[in-house]
Amino acid sequence: MINETALLESQTLRGSVLDHTDVLDRVKALSLLPDGMHVTTAMVASYFDVGLEAIKSLVKDHRTELEASGYRLLTGEALRSFKNLSGIQSRTPSLALFPRRAVLNIAMLLRDSDVARQVRVYLLDMEYLARTQPVENPAPLDATSLDARIDQRITHILGRTVVPLFNALIETSGEHRRELTALRAGVQHIEKRLRQHHNRLQRLEAPREDRPLAGVMAAMDAMNGREFEEHVAQLLRRDGCTNVVVQGGGRDRGIDITALAADGRRIVVQCKRFAPHLSITSPEIQKFLGAAKVLHDSEVALFVATCPFTRDALNIAAESGITAVHRGLLEEWSAGAVLTVLE
Repeated sequence: MINETALLESQTLRGSVLDHTDVLDRVKALSLLPDGMHVTTAMVASYFDVGLEAIKSLVKDHRTELEASGYRLLTGEALRSFKNLSGIQSRTPSLALFPRRAVLNIAMLLRDSDVARQVRVYLLDMEYLARTQPVENPAPLDATSLDARIDQRITHILGRTVVPLFNALIETSGEHRRELTALRAGVQHIEKRLRQHHNRLQRLEAPREDRPLAGVMAAMDAMNGREFEEHVAQLLRRDGCTNVVVQGGGRDRGIDITALAADGRRIVVQCKRFAPHLSITSPEIQKFLGAAKVLHDSEVALFVATCPFTRDALNIAAESGITAVHRGLLEEWSAGAVLTVLE
């Protein structure tokens, strides 16, 4: 069986598993450019949660191998043609493009990234299964995964057996009615979360053709500021918020969206559609804090961005009660997950 060290050290072994690009989406959704085929250096860095220089250094050290995987650097007429075909607006004199095979190649070279390690683990598991599965009379594959069937079975038991049992106990018990009611509410909450988890798994594991061509985040990266605000407003409505209003304009007093949570709490939202390689800094959080807490007296404050937050910005947000919806969390929210603060 191939081990991780051998995979990191051997170009031949890396080349033997380059077709398994589906493991990238098993670990983390890979946002693509509008052409649906490539990512930039900044997008690769964002996927692996590393700095730009880490990716540039790998390209410099392993350029020949990566070019064999499809990496290319566009300049001149080739760059102009790609911009025209893909609709990308960029004034850079050159543009590095990575297809999915090259991104997978990076995962097998990048040592200091938890995401890259997870990709390698999936690759090694797939290689082991391919070597150990019998060739003759293979067992038919069940379309429903084991995890999904377990979720469905637990949900069925909770909804059809445990909750009705609590209902009967509550009806016949006077002394412990309050405790039983609280326990029933807890069970129903677990049942609800399992259903949400199962539905999200189904969406994430759906065939590629059923997903947006450019991916969840690439679609948002292509939006203008107003479109992004409307997208966030729609997510709020989807999750049960009411009175959702997109403020916009120069008189928004630092707030882009206002709303009410399902339980009546006042919500304010700041939306920032920045490039993935940029970051939200602490001064921006402090400015939003003043608008959210002082001017609007909010009970829930969301700072939603298409990029990461600096460590200082995250610390200030946590200390002041602001929910920092960074790029990764925004991707999960857009894919169907519910923000904890809205539950």
